[in-house]
Amino acid sequence: MLDIGLSNGATQSNLVICDKTGTVVGKANGPGTNHWALGIEECAKRIIDMLHAAKKNAGIPLDQPLDSLGLTLSGCEQESSNAELSACVREKDGKCARAIYVASDTVGSLFTGAPSGGMVLIAGTGSNALLRTPDGQQYGCGGWGYLLGDEGGAYWIAHRAVKTIFDDEDGLLPSPHPTEQVWKVISEHFKAETRADLLPHAYKNFDKPHFAGLTAKLSKLAEEGDALSQHLFADAGAALAAHVAALSERAHSGQNGSCHRIRVVCVGSVWNSWETLRHGVLKQLAARRVKVELELIRLKVSSAMGAAWLAAKHVDFNLPRDDEAYCEVFYTYKPDINGKVNGTHNGKLENGVQGCGCTDWSYWS
Repeated sequence: MLDIGLSNGATQSNLVICDKTGTVVGKANGPGTNHWALGIEECAKRIIDMLHAAKKNAGIPLDQPLDSLGLTLSGCEQESSNAELSACVREKDGKCARAIYVASDTVGSLFTGAPSGGMVLIAGTGSNALLRTPDGQQYGCGGWGYLLGDEGGAYWIAHRAVKTIFDDEDGLLPSPHPTEQVWKVISEHFKAETRADLLPHAYKNFDKPHFAGLTAKLSKLAEEGDALSQHLFADAGAALAAHVAALSERAHSGQNGSCHRIRVVCVGSVWNSWETLRHGVLKQLAARRVKVELELIRLKVSSAMGAAWLAAKHVDFNLPRDDEAYCEVFYTYKPDINGKVNGTHNGKLENGVQGCGCTDWSYWS
């Protein structure tokens, strides 16, 4: 029994081959595999290239079909396009695997960290959220791309930083904090001397991953104490928490209507800035009166492990998994009837964040 799991974000992909014990015997990395951005043909080509690299890494002949291939990829929300991608992969390599299973990237992350049910909240280049109840019902929130959504993702944060500079300079909407440090990292990132120099990066030469790359520099600025950067990340935290609030209303309550715990799998590079996100997250959860206890976790392994687990399940095999080896709890949110937020952070109890109002992350606040 050899199962393949491939999971990706907008900018990079990870593929693993697991044996029947759940041990990784081969792996490969590659570029993004979102078929909406690349087209089905190029997406399938990249998948096959990584599969062949992983087979070589595992010492498996390229013409030996594996038992199942699980693809949990960004952009794979439609059954029709998923079927088209599956067919194209098989057309390019008829001996890739005996079975192919295709689903969205949120599914791969969820089944890596919470196979029995829970929530996944992706905040990488873009953002997306998914809730799966213990009885198998699934509900989504967000994931509509940078033109219609991606609130709280790296591109969204970078775009808001640039927009804040433009609006403040024009007098259209004054910035709530000094802009000098943020403008400095923007100008360095884009090699721009004036705002007009940014226009090619927003239009003619637009590159979403490069644009989103500004957020890592803003995160460092926030850690150094810049007020505007901290404000942007607090707003991003509030936007991400709004996804959780929306989906928590879909979750089943515990016995006698009491709150129960939901595991939230937090995936993506933006979560590396948890300390700057945290205040906005807590204020939003309190303002939306989220009544469910939340266990926020990071994955210690690639979400491709969840894709491999799903691939095995697709051929009726229960692939073993080690929860402690896969997951790490970094925050526990506990609602309070008096409007306070209580949380456990790195083993220490925090409380006292009041729930009156929240960070307003609309442009025209």
